[in-house]
Amino acid sequence: MNTIQLQKDAAQAQQQAGGETICSITEVSKTYTGGFRALEAVSLDIEKGEILALLGPNGAGKTTLISIICGIVKSSGGTVTVDGYDVSRDYRQSRSLIGLVPQEINLEPFETVSNTVNFSRGLFGKPKDAAYIEKVLRRLSLWDKRNDQIVTLSGGMKRRVLIAKALSHEPRVLFLDEPTAGVDVELRKDMWEIVRALQADGVTIILTTHYIEEAEAIADRVGVIDKGRLLLVEDKTTLMQRMGTKQIRIELQDELTSIPDGLSHYELEIDNSGNALIYTYDPSGGRTGITSLFSDLKSAGLVLCDVQTHQSSLEEIFVDLIKAQT
Repeated sequence: MNTIQLQKDAAQAQQQAGGETICSITEVSKTYTGGFRALEAVSLDIEKGEILALLGPNGAGKTTLISIICGIVKSSGGTVTVDGYDVSRDYRQSRSLIGLVPQEINLEPFETVSNTVNFSRGLFGKPKDAAYIEKVLRRLSLWDKRNDQIVTLSGGMKRRVLIAKALSHEPRVLFLDEPTAGVDVELRKDMWEIVRALQADGVTIILTTHYIEEAEAIADRVGVIDKGRLLLVEDKTTLMQRMGTKQIRIELQDELTSIPDGLSHYELEIDNSGNALIYTYDPSGGRTGITSLFSDLKSAGLVLCDVQTHQSSLEEIFVDLIKAQT
């Protein structure tokens, strides 16, 4: 696959969607027998054609939310609609629009890949369509394995079969629950390309993940869930600009033991090595103070050897958000 072209196609597909809501979640809550509250008043609009990544620690409520949208778990309160169909009242219509790739691999081991995928299509009452199934299997690099039994496949190939099953009935919304859990880095990046290609085809994708770099690499928006509460949902780039910080590491010719008086108002930190200063600033704050800092460094007689910048990652932002809730 051409990664650059897929990214362009996906971006165009998302832009053409124009912010149209395909899935609306309103004040959804879930309390299990025994009193455990898995979700609390979660509201979220999922836009047509986007890739939305739901981040959160174990037990945050991600899988419960997906299960409610897919009609597997009944909510304790609130409403969910998919393309205008209520997931409880209009179960058949809403479920036909949804594809679900579960976290657990649960496939009939002695069935072939082709039969497995065709059977899933039949469950949704779809007529046979050999050309479409071939397209799906080729897209997922499964065509050469179509006559192989599931038991003979690697773990990564089995995950691809799960995606093929979820796509068999031509859904408009695809849920991926930890799609790359337990796979190696190379296969994970291959799966990212598959997700981008699906988006370019017009499929709306919601994925839960523990891999922050996964959300950072492919998501359009990021939602953060913790303890059943949706803490935020925001455009990924905007989130990183709004909550991210930048650091400048200034390597010096001579070792420092303390900050010179003329630099005290910059809130600089001395690196553990003693040969570098760390300056943290908000890139969205307008005046960063960088120009005056370098001027004052020169006035203080400090000789610079190198300057490096570091942007806060999505992982750092995520960790800070979760810590703020504890």
